Amino acid sequence: MKTTVKNLSDTKVEIKIVLDKDDLKDAKKKAVKRLSEEVKLPGFRKGKAPANMAEKQLNPNDVAQVTLDIAVRTAIPKAFTDAKKNPLVIPEVSVTKYVPDETAEFIAAADILPEVKIGDFKKLGVKKQKVEVKDTDIKDVLENVAKAYAEKKAAKKKAAMGDEVIIDFTGKKDGKSFDGGSAHDFTLGLGSHQFIPGFEEGIVGHEPGDKFDLNLTFPKDYHAKEMAGKKVVFEVLLKQVNEVKTPKIDDAFAKKCGPFKKLDDLKADIKKNLEAQNEHKIEEKYKDDLVNALVSKSTVSAPEVLINDQLRFIKDDITRNAAAQGLSFEDYLKQTGQKEEDWTKEAKKIAEARVKASLVLQILARDQKIEVPDEEVSAKIAELQDVYKKSPEALKNLKDPRVRQDLKNRMTIEKTLDFLVKANEK
Repeated sequence: MKTTVKNLSDTKVEIKIVLDKDDLKDAKKKAVKRLSEEVKLPGFRKGKAPANMAEKQLNPNDVAQVTLDIAVRTAIPKAFTDAKKNPLVIPEVSVTKYVPDETAEFIAAADILPEVKIGDFKKLGVKKQKVEVKDTDIKDVLENVAKAYAEKKAAKKKAAMGDEVIIDFTGKKDGKSFDGGSAHDFTLGLGSHQFIPGFEEGIVGHEPGDKFDLNLTFPKDYHAKEMAGKKVVFEVLLKQVNEVKTPKIDDAFAKKCGPFKKLDDLKADIKKNLEAQNEHKIEEKYKDDLVNALVSKSTVSAPEVLINDQLRFIKDDITRNAAAQGLSFEDYLKQTGQKEEDWTKEAKKIAEARVKASLVLQILARDQKIEVPDEEVSAKIAELQDVYKKSPEALKNLKDPRVRQDLKNRMTIEKTLDFLVKANEK
């Protein structure tokens, strides 16, 4: 077997393979044996006749075709291994010449795992943010908790900021209703800024039973581009006004919220929780920044096939999240004011960055011999089995070898990220 390697790019290769008589001779033996299994000769059970006798009963064209198929399937893995190329997909094969029993020539092309050169992972120059909780952050939490304890009572009065109202409304542009612009029995806190400017303000001063129109204009920077800067009319029916009485935030309020003797105890607990949340966010961002810095210092290309796989994962995630809200992917695009080709262009950049990050971390793990022992994977699976013990489908999935391997890969990545963090500690 002779091979000629042609690098089409950093992530795609084409290998020309030429087989001689000896290569085809071995393949033909296997072909005859395979086809002979269906031959029945007098005095022999089906498939038990000697190969040289059975071959005389075989169609020469069938033998030639199966020989070529076996020869190709045998030669391709060896050709890529000898060339030290790792195909990411089954190679595309095109036969350029075939003379049975004499020679066969064909070309195998495939996306390959690119060569990755890791940069200096110990001097990435990434700074980690400090954990900080401001008094205003604690105040915001207290106010939100107080709202949860607020008492609401229907009142026959004009709506005012701070009240809660129940409304029906229909939004129209150029006299026609538009998607997402209508609702029935919608509960709205006046002053919550849930709607475009002027909507909540326009309800103030109206009483239950009032029907009125709000002539408004969507902001020029509105996320749904088809509505940005457009003039609309909202037909509104105010059905109910609820006065909202928020409890005073004091020691008595703190006691209602848990095992706290005074307000300072509640504030301390809120601060502790916020610090833990912020610490987690900062740690995750720090890891992301380290990986991005390492990618920029490394030489790595992203194969198109992996980019497309990651792009599909991103789209699937969005589709699932949209479906949970009763929407389709197309509805999501409308809400965000994007055309699919524009979304694809931007999402592809994210997909490419993810692929490069994954490849860099995989090579770093390999070079530093970072591994996750099987017993750690088993322990994690046991932990997940306990979590999902009431879900037969989840428990079944955890027994799938592919799920186990995926879990091991993710655990290896996490271990590699921890290694990267320690390597950059001062």
